[in-house]
Amino acid sequence: MNILIRKGKKEDVNQVFSLINELADFEKSIDEVSITTDDLLKDGFRDNPYYRFIVAEKSSEIIGVAIYFYRYSTWKGRVLYLEDFIVKSQYRNTGIGTKIFDEIKLIGKEMNVKSIVWQVLNWNEMAISFYKKHGAIFSNQWLNGRIEL
Repeated sequence: MNILIRKGKKEDVNQVFSLINELADFEKSIDEVSITTDDLLKDGFRDNPYYRFIVAEKSSEIIGVAIYFYRYSTWKGRVLYLEDFIVKSQYRNTGIGTKIFDEIKLIGKEMNVKSIVWQVLNWNEMAISFYKKHGAIFSNQWLNGRIEL
């Protein structure tokens, strides 16, 4: 299978938005998606973008995406936060996720981040197994907090 892993472009946003919705549906939270393609374009393609992304492309079709941004830890320094990591369901377990994840690790090394962090739902055993296979450490000490505005 000929797969290209590359930086995301404006032209990818519609397909990426479809993948975001696919993930939200998988996570039983499709009603939570309130972002639009216009938001993605405005926020991702400004002078100082709020997020960046890479895609896995097969014959001009986006079949996977990793959306990330940088944050800062007062204890560790620069951190790459992996916001979403999605592979179309029919392409899972084919090695594409590993290719995307390896590229994210390479980006982290190039940007000299101290770590890559993300969240995963506690019932998503397939994702948890994938991350553990790649050396992930999970903490049960920290709780996620959020305030809706």
